[in-house]
Parts: sequence; structure tokens; C-alpha cells
Amino acid sequence: MTRARVSLALPLLGALLSAAMIAATGFGAEIVPVSAVLDALTARLTGATPTDLGIDTIVWQLRVPRTLLAAIVGAGLALAGAAMQTLVRNPLADPFLLGVSSGAGVGAAAVITSGLFAGAGIWALSGGALLGALGAATLVFLIALAQGGLTPLRLVLTGTVLGSAFAGFSSFLVFRSTDPAAAESVLFWLLGSLAGADWTTLALPFTVVVTCGAILMAVAGWLDALTLGADTASSVGVPVQHLRIGLFVLLAVLVGVLVAVSGGIGFVGLVVPHAARMIVGPRHRNLLPACALGGALFLVIADAATRILVRPTEIPVGVLTGLIGAPIFLLLMGRRRYQFGTS
Repeated sequence: MTRARVSLALPLLGALLSAAMIAATGFGAEIVPVSAVLDALTARLTGATPTDLGIDTIVWQLRVPRTLLAAIVGAGLALAGAAMQTLVRNPLADPFLLGVSSGAGVGAAAVITSGLFAGAGIWALSGGALLGALGAATLVFLIALAQGGLTPLRLVLTGTVLGSAFAGFSSFLVFRSTDPAAAESVLFWLLGSLAGADWTTLALPFTVVVTCGAILMAVAGWLDALTLGADTASSVGVPVQHLRIGLFVLLAVLVGVLVAVSGGIGFVGLVVPHAARMIVGPRHRNLLPACALGGALFLVIADAATRILVRPTEIPVGVLTGLIGAPIFLLLMGRRRYQFGTS
């Protein structure tokens, strides 16, 4: 049954993702028909002259990069959520559990309120957020290691406590700022947005997501064993401590890069892995591809909705993922037969 579901689910998710990405490219302040989107894409990909230069600019320069970034970030957050839930053996874990998002918020707040890294231009905010995220992850790692090792409970407690401290420090930076618009700018960034996407912002997150996804697939068997507990994993030859350290570093880099380019987009990494387990089962060889496709599909649809619900303006995508994700998560958890780590 699981093999049949996998053979059906993965191609279906891929087809739905392709259709959603094409449809999402047409949504925005100005609705572009699907036929015009396909014409613009065909002209660009074949080197032909675009029929309408205005539509070509809207589709190729603005919406295609944004849709691709939504797919990349959604896939990365879902992969990170699945790996995080395995690392700490907690069904409520999400990619931001280690304080990475709050640390990125400190970096972003520092850039917005003080003009830090002003010489970096458009990369200042992303650079500050990435440094804050990696700094927060490093601090969580060192404290957890010094207090007894990277056990699931210690990681959860350390990440939660330091995340709250980082969030408080971000608020302090905003409070001390003389810029009246600083609070609004920091809040909008923390809620997540893909509005700043362009072709130059895609290479780094794409490379990191693909690389981290390949690494996770390579150790899928070890992750299956770790889900059953450290003792069980050790008994079958899994180097548990080294695996935990490797997962921690991988997740810190992955989530840090994603938060730096998109802000804090919640619920994708929490909801999608649970939905994927119900469809393809708990084995990571099947779970990880389903998470990547499902996360990409979820965020592409959510981002398109943010552009049409309050046209011609838009709402932060993190607001919508929260509004959609919360009832979906409650619905999934309401299934009587569902347990974490089983289908």
C-alpha cells in the first residue's frame, strides 16, 4: 500500500506543483491570463521575440523569480521541518526551533534600525539576517554541548529559551530606534515576504536546498533509525552523536539561508511533514521528496493568494501560512489513527 501510494503521490505532487507555478505567475496587481503566461515563457525559453513586452516584463522579470523562490523556500522549510522533528523526536518541532529565526530577526532589526552593512546595498538586510541566524545557531550549539550534549530535550529547551531572548533583543533594538518606520519594517520582515525576489536571489537558496536535500537523502536510513530512539539507532551502527551534530549544522545553514531571503514564514515546516507522513509513510526515503514537493506547492499557492486577496496591495505570506496552516494541522492531528513516526 505504501509503495503504491508513493508511486502515485510523488508524480501527482509534481504535476500539481507545475500547474500551480504556472497559474501563480499570472496572479498579482494585474491578472495575466494563463495563455499569455505560456506565450511569454515560451518566447523566453526558445529565444523568440515576446508578443507583448509589458507582459514579458511582468512575467519573466517579476513573477517567475518570485514563484521560483516560493517553491525553493517552501521545499527547504518542509525538508528542514521533517529533519528537525527527527532530530529532537518531537512532532511539534519546526525549522525555527533552534532560535535561528529569532537570531535572524536580531540581525535584520540591527540593519533596519542602525543602517548596519549599508555599503552592501540590497544585500544588507539578507546578510545581516544570515549572520544573526548563524550566530544564534552557534550559541545554541555551544550552550547545549557545554551542558551535557545535543540531546533532544536539551536542544528544545536551549533553542526555545534563547529564541525568546533574541526576540526580546530585537524588540529592544526597535524600541531604541529613532526611525518611526523601523517597527513596521521589522514586523513586515519577520512575518515573511517574497516580494523582493529577483533572478540574483535564487542561486544561493537553490544551491543550499538541493545540497541539503541530497545529504538528507543520503542518510535517510540513519534518520529512520534515529526516529526510533538513540539506543535503537546505536544498536544498528548509527553514529548518533555525529549524526546529531551534522543535522544541527545542516539545519542551521539551511534555515539561516531561507530566513535571510524570505523572513520568518511559519507553519510550512510544521504542517507539511505531518501531511506527507500520512500520504507516503514515515520512511525518510519517501518522506523527504514528498515534503519537498508538498512544501513547494503549499508556499507557491499561499504566496499567490497573498497577491490577490487584497489587490492591489499584498499581505505578508507568513500571515496567510499561519491562517491556513493552523486549521490544517488541527485537522491532521484529529485523525484517531495518526501517531508521529507512523502513517
